[in-house]
Amino acid sequence: MKMFAGLTQASQASIDKPIMRKIEQPIRIMLVEEHRTMRAGMCLLIENQPGFTVVAEVSNSADVLVEAKRAQPDVVILGLNGHEDEELALVPALLECIPDVHILLQTAISDIKVHQQAICLGAKGVVLKEQSAEILFKAIARVHAGEVWLDGRLMARVLSELVAPGKEHDVEKMKIATLTQREHQVILLIGEGLKNKQIADRLFISQTTVRHHLTSIFSKLDVTDRLALVLYAHKHGLIKLPSNASGFNRPKKID
Repeated sequence: MKMFAGLTQASQASIDKPIMRKIEQPIRIMLVEEHRTMRAGMCLLIENQPGFTVVAEVSNSADVLVEAKRAQPDVVILGLNGHEDEELALVPALLECIPDVHILLQTAISDIKVHQQAICLGAKGVVLKEQSAEILFKAIARVHAGEVWLDGRLMARVLSELVAPGKEHDVEKMKIATLTQREHQVILLIGEGLKNKQIADRLFISQTTVRHHLTSIFSKLDVTDRLALVLYAHKHGLIKLPSNASGFNRPKKID
């Protein structure tokens, strides 16, 4: 599969193996981490590592895209802190904002489904927060080089889930399987004809978060607008159109 080109296992052997790469310009890194102490510690560690520089620090998901556009990082380290739906939705949003950016997730969660979903969304790697700074540095360098970094203990399980026999022949089922629970809720509300503000009010989230979810949904399902999403969702049983569906107005694109 294309997504696994250059896949690197974070085994002890690869940790001990030096990275033979001449760094002409420092790798520009953006940190997204809501915990101030954690973010400050990471910034200090990274700034003291030759070849790396921190160009932006963000604590709030709402500021991520604005700062990313301003700082133009090479690598974004995206911390997961228990808000997986909202945080993972930033992956496709960042890739749309800066197509060449490499996203590395840092998480305390060893759940295979989270790691699998992150890679499906376009993240280049996942590092566990319990791992050493040396592993983090190597992961940054490898994803910047275009490789994929996964924890060795979970790699085999992630791969087996993604390329299990028969799954490669059911592309649409795989697409739908990557949707989060929150994204399913957004799709249902889109099917009811709700606009972004109404969806935000119904789910008690911000309109910015709704837009992030829609960007993620469009990317995962390979649709271009809300009408295409409604048609796709109806075709694949994600929603049931109301009885007056014939009068369904063409929905507007993301606000």
